[in-house]
Amino acid sequence: MTTDPAGMPADLLAHARAAKGFMPEDEGLLLHRVARERLPHGPVLEIGTYCGKSAIYLGAAAREVGGTVLTVDHHRGSEENQAGWEHHDTSLVVDDTGLMDSLPTFRATIAAAGLEEQVVAVVGRSTTVSGLWRTPVSMVFIDGGHAEVHARNDYTGWAPWLVTGGLLVIHDVFPDPADGGRPPYLVFLQALASGDFEEVEALGSVRVLRRVRGTAGDPVPWDPSLTAP
Repeated sequence: MTTDPAGMPADLLAHARAAKGFMPEDEGLLLHRVARERLPHGPVLEIGTYCGKSAIYLGAAAREVGGTVLTVDHHRGSEENQAGWEHHDTSLVVDDTGLMDSLPTFRATIAAAGLEEQVVAVVGRSTTVSGLWRTPVSMVFIDGGHAEVHARNDYTGWAPWLVTGGLLVIHDVFPDPADGGRPPYLVFLQALASGDFEEVEALGSVRVLRRVRGTAGDPVPWDPSLTAP
């Protein structure tokens, strides 16, 4: 197996580069590296699949060290993917319904990368699936809807299932409001303020935090008085 100098198998890095999506390569390689650390300790869970670009970075780690990546999405697109918004892609719209459906593209992407054994799609709304979830996970990657209600629900619904020492990874964290939306940054602030998490790494818009208090099944608090400055 040929490994790219960045540390990811070269064949899968090529698939990640070619996949439809918004994950910058340096942030994807960070995702791959931290997933390699955590997969021996339990499954890794992603919220926000879209077409599978970030799932390839995660799945590459699973192919290397073993383990399973689960990725949760309803595949109808976030707010910014809808018609009239910046990231709308007409190629993902189903003619019969007029609705977006990224699931077929995701499945084709993961199959082409040879990662169907490592990456499992969970199709449904984040709140519906998290309400039924009872399995401890070693890492949670939040990259779903960026409206505050969705970011909050992804955090309060999924972070509780992290084991002690597990990693909470948040995408699109922008301290400067000129760079992007505030909800993922607010989730980051909430996690730090809770005392349950400590920041261990940052790169671009990705923040990596480790769970230092509580264990799988323990709820995480949300302070409604805390806002993003």
